Amino acid sequence: MDFKDSPEEAAFRAEVREWLEANASRKTSAQEEQLRNMLEEPDDDDFISKAKAWQKKLYEGGYGVITWPKAYGGRDASPMQAFIFAEEMSRYDVPSGTYTIGLGMIGPTIMVHGTEEQKQRFLPSMADGSEIWCQLWSEPNAGSDVASLQTRAERDAASGDWILNGQKVWTTGAHYSRWGLIIARTDLEAPKHRGITCFIVDMEQPGVEVRPLRQMTGGASFNEVFFSDAKVPADQVVGDVNDGWRVALTTLMNERFAIGVGGARGASLKPLYKLAKKTHLDGRPAIEDPSIRQEMARVAIHAKLLSLTGYRALTKVSKGGIPGPEGSAMKLVGTGLASEVSELGTRILGLGGVLLGREAPDAGAWAMAFLSAPGIHIAGGTDDIMKNIIGERVLGLPKEPQVDRDVPFRELRVGTQR
Repeated sequence: MDFKDSPEEAAFRAEVREWLEANASRKTSAQEEQLRNMLEEPDDDDFISKAKAWQKKLYEGGYGVITWPKAYGGRDASPMQAFIFAEEMSRYDVPSGTYTIGLGMIGPTIMVHGTEEQKQRFLPSMADGSEIWCQLWSEPNAGSDVASLQTRAERDAASGDWILNGQKVWTTGAHYSRWGLIIARTDLEAPKHRGITCFIVDMEQPGVEVRPLRQMTGGASFNEVFFSDAKVPADQVVGDVNDGWRVALTTLMNERFAIGVGGARGASLKPLYKLAKKTHLDGRPAIEDPSIRQEMARVAIHAKLLSLTGYRALTKVSKGGIPGPEGSAMKLVGTGLASEVSELGTRILGLGGVLLGREAPDAGAWAMAFLSAPGIHIAGGTDDIMKNIIGERVLGLPKEPQVDRDVPFRELRVGTQR
């Protein structure tokens, strides 16, 4: 791809810079050199209020979700313009992360599979920030094998609506989300992939209980969610009944693309370089230590390759393609890079790398990064699942045996059916 802006892109970048200068504060040099936690975003009430206010300001300025059609709150911008905007906005001290699931994953899914009524009802309020969304996929007994899910949705014969019962887990942002996109079992006689339906569920109704999960970092951005006779109106089925797996795949492709490209754009090594320069090992700056320099070179190479792969994927989408297996490759490399950076940072700090709190080096950011890194390898699809996708769809290797693919779900010995 051509790394230089075209005249049209240069004009758009200038427009974006002018708007951001008038509506946001630039990051200080210290903020730019802070270590970014790739997993945990602040989710307290004050941060969520700020995120909502910022998203509303973006929407009113025409930048809420620029690649969406104008009819649903966007401006029909190209993927390249979206990348330019995100690149420019990364230089400003503004809230981020709260709307990634809704705008980057669920909104595009509703555009592909939803009815026109669903698009008109849900997309504008998603774009203007007034309603936050979560994604309800994983279950205690259905993680990497999501199609083994057991949450049930049964149709009420009298009203035609659906009744949800079951449990979801690892649901990011469920505790502050207004709506959720959920997949549930609707046909026990069909094979596991063909008896699933996708729904839009009201997260604030009776029968929905959200319980935050405390992580070893101390944060609680993930949740387990329990459904007890929760209702879903018949007009909130997304796609066709029992065709939810196809809908889910659309969401997953957008999820991995969003994570992968986001990681490629945000793979700054400035915090690591700064740490290596200011921390001394054996009487000299760590950056002068040969073994540290070798590890830093390896990390820098991986970061550059991730960035270039992100550009390649962006080029494909900008030419009319759809997110594909390259998102899985970027997700796999990006999570590996997060671990490499956090492990090298704690190695440079030595015993100081285990400290938390204000008096710790960099206020404990390196210890927090080290603790959060393992979760990144699970969120959005495990490393092993990413390798399977790359092996099958990129390298053309044989698919894993699926002896249960055509067996009615009722006959499978999974979860509580064992």
